[in-house]
Parts: sequence; C-alpha cells; structure tokens
Amino acid sequence: MAITIDALLTALVEKDASDLHLKAGQAPVMRVRGELVRVPEFTMTPEEHTNMLLGILNDERRSRLEEIKEVDLSYNLEGVSRFRVNLFWQQGKIGAVFRVIPFRIKTIDQLGMPAICKKIAMMPRGLILVTGPTGSGKSTSLAAMIDHINTHKRAHVLTIEDPIEYVHQDRISIINQRELATDTHSFSDALRHVMRQNPDIILVGEMRDLETTMLAITAAETGHLVLSTLHTVDAAQTIDRIVDQFAPEQQAQIRTQLSVTLLAVISQTLVPTLDGKGRVAAFEVMMATPSIRTLVRDGKTHQLYLDIQTGADLGMQTLDGSLLKLLKDKTIDYEHALAKCSNPQEFQRRAMNSGLVEVAPSGIR
Repeated sequence: MAITIDALLTALVEKDASDLHLKAGQAPVMRVRGELVRVPEFTMTPEEHTNMLLGILNDERRSRLEEIKEVDLSYNLEGVSRFRVNLFWQQGKIGAVFRVIPFRIKTIDQLGMPAICKKIAMMPRGLILVTGPTGSGKSTSLAAMIDHINTHKRAHVLTIEDPIEYVHQDRISIINQRELATDTHSFSDALRHVMRQNPDIILVGEMRDLETTMLAITAAETGHLVLSTLHTVDAAQTIDRIVDQFAPEQQAQIRTQLSVTLLAVISQTLVPTLDGKGRVAAFEVMMATPSIRTLVRDGKTHQLYLDIQTGADLGMQTLDGSLLKLLKDKTIDYEHALAKCSNPQEFQRRAMNSGLVEVAPSGIR
C-alpha cells in the first residue's frame, strides 16, 4: 500500500516533531526536539516520492515549481495540524520540507515571552521587528502578538505572509490574511496598495528585499503599527542588516528614518530543555529609548548592547541575561546556554559568579 503524505504528517505530529524533510530515494527525516531522526518505515521509491509531492499541488503551483524551481504553500490536515511547505528541485528531483504549524495559537505568556511584549503589541504606531535564525519561532511569536491585539484592541490587522501559517479568527479585531502567489504577487506589491485597505496594523512576513524594507518603514512612518521579521541574531545586527541593504548615499537617511520609526527589536533563539522533552525560547528585547534612537541615527550600533543591559526597568533584556535566568531556573543546561550566548567569556564569568557552574566545562578562560 502506497505511503500517503497525510500518514507521514500524522506521524510527524504524533512524534512531536517540528519538521519533515523529504528527499527522493531516501528515508524521510524528522526534526525531533532539534535533532534529525530518520524514519525508515516510510521509505518510498523515487517515483512514489515524486507523485506524492506533486499530488498536493494545484496546476498553478505545479507550473511555478517548474518555472522558478521552488514553491511555498500551506497544507491543512483536518484534525491534525497545519503545515508550512517548501518544495524545491535538487539534483533533478523534487525535495520538500514541511514545518508543523499548530491550529491553536499560544499566548505570549504560554510561550514564555517577556511581559513587555504585551505592551509592545498594543503600541499605536511604529516598527516592531522579531528576529532570529531559521526555525527559532519568529512566526509563532508574531502570531502570539497578533492574537494579543485581537483579544484586547479594536483594529484592522492586515497580514502579508509566504505562506499563511497561523490562521486567526476575528475577535474584537478584523484580521485579513493575504498569501503570496494566492492573494498577491509579492510583499512589495501588497505593501504598495495597503494604504487603500485602511489597516491599523500591518504584518509583513519577512523584510526580504530592499523594496519591501523601504515600504515597511514608510508604512510605519505614516502612522501604522508594522510587524516583521529578519534572520538576524540580535538588535545591533538587525539595524546593520537593514542599513546595509541600501546604497551608501542612502544609509544616513535610512538610519534617520529607523531612529524615528523603530519601536522594538525582539531577538530569539531556541534551546533544548534540561529534561530533553522539548525546546524553550531565550529572548533579547531592545526598546527604542531616546538614547537608543540616537545611537541608531548616528550609526553607533556597537553601543546598543550596553543600553539594553542597563534598561531592565524599561523591560529590556539581553540574550545572555535570558539564558542565565533559564539556567538558574534549571530549564536548560550550561553547555547549551553557552553555545547560544552572545559573549561566552562574559557569560561564563556571570554563571560562575552566580554559582551556576563551578568550572569551565568548554575550556573558555
């Protein structure tokens, strides 16, 4: 009996895995609590593999896969989960990655996000950036913030996503969700027309190119709350990445615009838990205080860390501080915390001073 994609995805959810990797002629691979695990019981022939993947595509997406060699979409398995899907060609064959997107949107509290994120989500205007490496939970955090808005604020929220991951049901807000290739051609196309749709809040799935970045900043300048993501590890790298997209002669202007529009940068990473049963997020939070706005405008991003470190009373926290708290709470172990921290030597010193570690297991001095 042929293996079906629904059977594979059901097994993925049952194993509490986050991702499914499919490669022609190979056993499927699932990412379970951050580790890749092969599942040989679902091995298929290359022909079965190809037919199974092509079976989830409509004619338009098949054409897109043939023309541009990759396609993003969402897949819904009733009663099991939603999935974010990327299909691509590799060595002349189709490969795929499925990411589990739970039906239920977790709250800011359930995700362990800093409490200041509730206040950030309720801001009337400006730019909020959620950053981190691929697979660090950025979309989940954004969904929690939109859910908080939906519960506490009457607003028109318009999202532009590639693809739609979490589906929001209107509560006291109106939420319209647009998907690339299905509802609009590109982030920049959607943003060029967004003002005519009377939004209060705009979520841009990713600021992935210069035009999208410029339009998102402009939307924040014109009085909207704009949320988006970048694949950067901390606030300083986030500012530098945005500025570096622009030509040298434009960079002073964009730094000025960012210094005015930026509200907060929330950076996150996932760390395996001590009990081995899952992963927990550690967060860095930078709020745009007058001092930080000045540093952004003057291009002194290397000084941001000190302001974040001393801004605890304003809700700010460093990634290393977040990791130390998780270590103190016995949620994670020292080696994993050290691997994820920003400044290993300083982190080790603080951990030793707090009595969380006696020696330097990784040999850092």
